[in-house]
Amino acid sequence: MSTSANTDFAPRSSTQEMDRRAKFVETFESSPIPRRELVYSQLSLYLTRQELSRMYAMTELYRDYVLGTNGVLMEFGTCYGRTSALLTNLRGMFEPFNFTRKLVIFDTFSGLCGTNEKDGNDRLATDGAYCAGDGYENHLAEVLSYHESESPISHRKKFEIVKGDASKSISTYLEKHPETIVAMAYFDFDIYGPTKACLEALRPHLTKNSVLAFDELNCPEYPGETSALAEVFGLGKCSLKRSPFSPWMSYTTCESIAG
Repeated sequence: MSTSANTDFAPRSSTQEMDRRAKFVETFESSPIPRRELVYSQLSLYLTRQELSRMYAMTELYRDYVLGTNGVLMEFGTCYGRTSALLTNLRGMFEPFNFTRKLVIFDTFSGLCGTNEKDGNDRLATDGAYCAGDGYENHLAEVLSYHESESPISHRKKFEIVKGDASKSISTYLEKHPETIVAMAYFDFDIYGPTKACLEALRPHLTKNSVLAFDELNCPEYPGETSALAEVFGLGKCSLKRSPFSPWMSYTTCESIAG
């Protein structure tokens, strides 16, 4: 795997926060806990409040809205795959025998693709930002396969990684899988072009109970995501909700907008 990954992902952090986190990384890397025990039982020792809050918000969303809805999970933009891994494990916790709950992951793995004037001027709203590194999709597949192996019906692969520009690959995927019903689509592209293209492509595959979740709505650094939702569905038709545990994650069911 290439070491060319773009890891400078903290545009809102102060210098003091970055310094503290750098020192905490050193603390983690020098952990005296045996590596096997660190991976299997002690990672929560180093889990940050911010990440735990995000995990709790996603858990609420899955438990309260996804569980009772038929269909697949789709993630648009995954970078290193923390949301993919979380969704895989939530499926294993809440519905371990539901082998039809497939997770489909769309990402270039080479960073943002297709930025334009609607995406603002933030330093990370540019093509190539959030690059995971060459070949990272292979590492992610290995990680997700392990997580699946710890749940029932592990002989059936329940995830698919679609590498490339999702504004093009989404149509190809849906043509290949016309049976697709979307239980939840999680958008973390950050930018306008692929978000709009995928929202438009998904529309015929949404039910009234389908969930559309977003990571950057109402975000000044990434205005394109809001513009895409507004143009495809209209903000006035979206009954947006958010979790008190996450400042950015918001979602809507499609009862009022899927027609």
